[in-house]
Amino acid sequence: MLPKNTLIFPDRPLALNSPFYIRRSPSEELAYTELEKSGSLLRVTAPRKMGKSSLMLRLIDYAETLGYRTVLIDFLQVDQEIFESSDKFLRWLCINVARQLKLEPKLEDYWDEDMGSKVSSTLYFELYIFPQINCPLFLVFNELNIVFEHINISQNFLPLIRFWYEQSRHNQTWKNIHLFLVQSTEVYVSLNINQSPFNIGLSIELPPFTVNQVQNLAERYHLNLSDTQIQELTHLVGGHPYLVHLAIYHLANNLISLENLLKKAPTLEGIYKEHLQSIWLILHNKPELAIAMQRVATSKIDIQLEPIIAYQLYSLNLVDFNENYCTPSCELYRLYFSTQILSENHNTPINLKQLQEENKLLKSLVYIDTLTQVFNRREFDRSVDIEWKRMMREIAPLSLILCDIDHFKIYNDTYGHQAGDHCLKAVAQAIRDMVRRPGDMVARYGGEEFVIVLPQTDAKGAMYIAESVRENINALALPFKTDKLPNRRVPIITISLGVATAIPGVDAINIETLFSATDQALYKAKRNRRDQVKLSSFLRFQY
Repeated sequence: MLPKNTLIFPDRPLALNSPFYIRRSPSEELAYTELEKSGSLLRVTAPRKMGKSSLMLRLIDYAETLGYRTVLIDFLQVDQEIFESSDKFLRWLCINVARQLKLEPKLEDYWDEDMGSKVSSTLYFELYIFPQINCPLFLVFNELNIVFEHINISQNFLPLIRFWYEQSRHNQTWKNIHLFLVQSTEVYVSLNINQSPFNIGLSIELPPFTVNQVQNLAERYHLNLSDTQIQELTHLVGGHPYLVHLAIYHLANNLISLENLLKKAPTLEGIYKEHLQSIWLILHNKPELAIAMQRVATSKIDIQLEPIIAYQLYSLNLVDFNENYCTPSCELYRLYFSTQILSENHNTPINLKQLQEENKLLKSLVYIDTLTQVFNRREFDRSVDIEWKRMMREIAPLSLILCDIDHFKIYNDTYGHQAGDHCLKAVAQAIRDMVRRPGDMVARYGGEEFVIVLPQTDAKGAMYIAESVRENINALALPFKTDKLPNRRVPIITISLGVATAIPGVDAINIETLFSATDQALYKAKRNRRDQVKLSSFLRFQY
């Protein structure tokens, strides 16, 4: 057993000499290698208590061994009034950089109101900071997520970071800057977004601990746990680093037995009480997230959620993705959220009947087509508008695929509505099987029509997916024999597809134009003997 004075409660970053730090291979090795390259940019995004700060300390230390000067800008230290304007914010930033480098700020020598704060701050680094230090600079932005919450700042500062990074590709002066961006993903909930607002550089993943890593940590605490006990603990918390550390800390101090720890973990008597309550506080302010999480926790199978809700639960580390389906990220959350959902007063359980009604309402009215279990027309209209605006900002292609089951009315008349419903379900599932990326979506547009939304996908990629869908429908081999269609090539259910691709605001002025082009392409496929894919003749952007 380790001496008690060496066991530090795991509520802070682990010191460089801590014997309890577990390396996250291969992510850390990639980060160290990238840091050695000129003009590097590293970015780590993860929920709180996943090990971001501990990794940050080690990267700063490694940068110093490489001979870099290091500056840590922590946005938790920024007074609220600094966020009033970009000029005030960038002045604050430049002064902090200078002082950490033990330089006189001399800001007024380089600041020009006529040129603006972005140009002024760039020149300040270029003409003053870099020449003064005459060596590489490792500039760390910690808690960058705080900037996201101030749109007046982020709309200027984030493009500035991107500009500095791009300058390092070809400008010899800027090759000496190395950037490290650290952001917590909980902010995505308050921003109501379904992706990181800033995606550049090398993204460093912080995966949960494996069973072997949990075993390694237990051994460092001189704990003698069996393989079964290690597996039980890992399964309970999903390998979450903080939750693993907290459990092992309590076990090493003989504060609780493993049996009691596992038993009480999902209750307000367990060691995770504060952690669970902090998560609940976030969900309490977003009822749609609380209801969705309760659905995930109580479901016996993985379920599909609205993309924004799914991504926000993922950003809180509450769920994992299995293709487009969600499952609880660990047994602790499954147990807690299936039994401890609280009402507004935080004291009494929500009425079960009320919760079931809310679940049903959420599912039927908001986003899921009841029959096929893909997204409905309402969710398509909402999501495609969001993706259109996002692709416009990123100047990236958006592809639509419109699918129509061939001769479905005749099929319905021949085999009956029950068979028709079965056909729709099977086709929907077959389409969904070919559309696997989390950002893509499949929706039932109406009747026998389905639509696929593919952000950041050019015409070549969209045609590949469309053809895969067509082939997968054929592979179903759903029998369709009728005398009304004597000239068909095969007596099975087939599908026709139209594809169109555009960069929003460049190739098409609105989503209606893109959808119309997709519809026209589908019309050509249906006129040309069906069971095929046609690309729009005028909206067909390709890299």
